[in-house]
Amino acid sequence: MTKKKIIILPKTRRILAEMGENIKLARLRRKLSSEQVAERANISRPTLSSIEKGKPTVSIGSYLLVLQVLGLEKDFLLIAKDDKLGRKLQDANITINKRATKRIDNNG
Repeated sequence: MTKKKIIILPKTRRILAEMGENIKLARLRRKLSSEQVAERANISRPTLSSIEKGKPTVSIGSYLLVLQVLGLEKDFLLIAKDDKLGRKLQDANITINKRATKRIDNNG
């Protein structure tokens, strides 16, 4: 099975880079070395470096482990919390069309 190439848009790359920078700044404010954080999060130093650079190839679980070490895991719950568009759609009672069921061909 071939692996699909992940396409990350420039806007999304900037968001990841900013998030990585915020994580790095949080670590530095706490005066924790990259070695300490990586060890406490049970990840490698290169993985932590990738997180701090906002690399999209790092699992979301690893990001969460680092946030936990920094005491910022509750920030993770803020993702998509204020879904303004979703609420407007819900309030407008707009429904999404469901996919039609498959037809069964009885002709063999």
